[in-house]
Order: sequence, then structure tokens, then C-alpha cells
Amino acid sequence: MSNSNSLSQKGKAASENPMRIDLEVYFDAMDNIYHDKDNPSGTFPMNVAENQLCWEMLKEKMQEISSKKEIPDWVTSYGDPAGVLSFREAIAGYYSDFLMNHTVDPETLGLSVGATSVIEMTAFLLADPGDTAVIPAPSYPVYTGDIGVFPGVKRYDLQTHSDIGELKDGIPLQISQLENAKKEIEESGSRFRMLILTSPDNPTGGIYSKEQQEEVADWCIANHIHLIVNEIYGLSLIDTEDPVVSADYGKQLKFYSFGNLMNQKKSPYLHHWYSFSKDLGISGFRIGVVHTYNEEFIQAYRNVGLSHGVSNHTQWLLEEVLNDQAFMKNYIETYQKALNQSYKIVRGTLQKLELRYSPSYGSLFIWMDLSEFLKAKTEQAENELWLKVYEETKILLTPSNGFGHKQKGLYRLVISSFKHADLRVAMDRFSKFVLQQRAEK
Repeated sequence: MSNSNSLSQKGKAASENPMRIDLEVYFDAMDNIYHDKDNPSGTFPMNVAENQLCWEMLKEKMQEISSKKEIPDWVTSYGDPAGVLSFREAIAGYYSDFLMNHTVDPETLGLSVGATSVIEMTAFLLADPGDTAVIPAPSYPVYTGDIGVFPGVKRYDLQTHSDIGELKDGIPLQISQLENAKKEIEESGSRFRMLILTSPDNPTGGIYSKEQQEEVADWCIANHIHLIVNEIYGLSLIDTEDPVVSADYGKQLKFYSFGNLMNQKKSPYLHHWYSFSKDLGISGFRIGVVHTYNEEFIQAYRNVGLSHGVSNHTQWLLEEVLNDQAFMKNYIETYQKALNQSYKIVRGTLQKLELRYSPSYGSLFIWMDLSEFLKAKTEQAENELWLKVYEETKILLTPSNGFGHKQKGLYRLVISSFKHADLRVAMDRFSKFVLQQRAEK
């Protein structure tokens, strides 16, 4: 029995608005997951950004640490809300060795429980309720709740392109588009306070060039707008020079970490997000990181971060993993080879089916065009097609809802949630579905 008066207005809104519309179907799919012998007719949940490719390798390493090393006494005590220093030092070393080309100061890092917490905390500390964050579309649907539920920041979906075919050279973000967004936001009575870029991008797999980042950073600094680059997929990179896929790319862009530009400019308006959820495939560990040269921001993060603190035991365990540089180098090389193979399996299927897709430079996704199967160019028709794919193939894609892009019929498929043999089974099912839909036209 419910009582509509028992909750605050915020609580009532939370009870009525799910985090994402596909969760109920996702949980249903997870109860019936595919197995080649035990459940060959099972489901393929490929809607949530999970990376299962090298977990066994990382699991073995963690079990070895847990069995051979003594847990230090400090894990039972309160620690720095922004992360214990030894763990921040380990992350700084990881950044320096694998993500960025310079030495990173651990004092520029703040930790909290996962990427969601980092995003929420950043928006809370940098923007006032009613301010606006601009995000190039399409983009991660849950950004809306992360910046909106507690910080009260509004999301503005910036349309940088009108067709998926415009993404082969990266994401076409231009200063003129930012100027127009700023004008529109201010005319509406709000303030353009944050620009959020994701590189490699979710869902398109696009990246921002070094030159683009420099131009956008200078514009943001000049306009007192906080630029945050989310590099949560910073090591989930596709080998664009592989002869199997190289013809897809108009330009051979290379991933350039925003941390390098931050190190040069040392601006209080430039910030970097990361989490170990995707590159290491440990979403459940809940470790998010913000990197910034804004000392006041880090102090504020520390002062209000007690309720967002990462478990000390988790910090200790991952610290031990990160400090083994030989293991980490081997892990990253093994993971990137596995990810590239996953990408080639899915991309090869789309090629054979002559379906359009955005050539990926990185991330865990392929962003593909299924608009030929829409009954109408509406959100309802998109949801109907999404459910039809699931009902007939047991493949659960990410629905189009919430990505913020105006082009209809685009869907995200997670390429990293199944081993290669199982992924091929899913792609066989998907091929049969597409061919059957065309035959029925």
C-alpha cells in the first residue's frame, strides 16, 4: 500500500522515474543468460556497459594478493574522504604509465564510489541548481540523472551532426555550435556552466583530436565554463590501423588524453573523469576518480566526500594490483587484443548485412543504424523495434531513449559482455533477424 504524501516531492519524483528504461528487461535477461551447453536458447544482455573479456586474469591476480599478502591495519579506520594517499599514488602511477604522458601528482586526484558519484559530486561543487551542462549528442543517457537528481543541473543535448555517417573522422564539435548553445541557454535564463565530453565516446566510439581539445579548452577558459573530459574508456581502444577495419576511417585519429592538456594549462576550469569500471571490467568495485589542478575544488571534494568514500579494503586491493606494473602492462595488452577481436566480430556482421555504423576508435560499443526497420520515425516505434529484437533473438540492445540525438533508429550494442565464441552466436541470431525482416518487407 502506498501513500502519495509519505514522500517529499523529490522522493515522489524518484519513485516514479527509473534510472533507465531498460533495467526491468535487463534483469529478466540476466535470469536466462546464454550458455552453449546449459542454456543454448538463452539471452544475450548487451545493453549495459559491462566488460567481461579479461576478468579471469584480473580475478586470479586479486586472489593471489588476498591469499599471500596481509591486510594492513589501516583498512579498518577512517581515511581521507578523497582517497588514501597510497592508493592515489598508485592511481597517479597508472595514469602516468598508461593513460597520460607525464608524471601525475596524487594531490590532483579525488576518489569516490564509482563514476556516477564522481559526476554527481563534480556537478554539485562546480554548478548551481538551474545551471546547464552541455553534452554533445548522442551521449550517455544516465548523465541526466547524475547531474540532475542531487546537483539540480540541467542537460542540454548539443546536436553536432545530423547523420551517423559524419562520425568517421571523430566527433564534429565546433566552436560555433558552442557559441549558439551559450546564447540559447542564456536567453532561457540559465547559465552554461559545464561542457562534458566523453572520449572515447559513449555510444559512438568517437574521439576528440588534440587540436579539437585545445580549441575547446581555450574557449571554455575564456568563457569561465568548466570543461570536463570523461576518459572512462581511455584504455579501451580499437586498433584503427588493423587492415581488417582501417578502411572505415576517414582520418587516422589517435587517442590523446586530456590530462596532457590539463598539465600544460593548469587551469581551474579543466577537469578529468575516470573510473576502473570499464577498462578493468570491475564496475562492482565502485572506484571513480576526478583529476584537476583546481586545489579549491579538491578541498571541497574532500570536505563533503565522507558519504561517497571508497571502501579502504577495495582501495588496498586495487592499489596492490596497480603497483604491479608488469602485470598491468600484460593485462592492458591482453585486454586490448580481446576487445579488438570483439569489435571485428560485430563489425564484420554489420558489414555483411550492409548496416550502417559509426567506426569506433574506442569504448565498449558499436553505434548502429537500424532505421530501415522502424515503422515510423518516433520514439514509440524505436521502443517497439528494440523489444522486437529482444523477443525474437533474445539479444538485448540499449534502447535509443535518452541518448539525446535527433536521428531515429540508432541503437547501441555492447561488444565486451560476452566471450568471442558466444558473441558469434549472438551475431548469428542478429543476422537471421535482419534477413528475416528484409524478407518480410
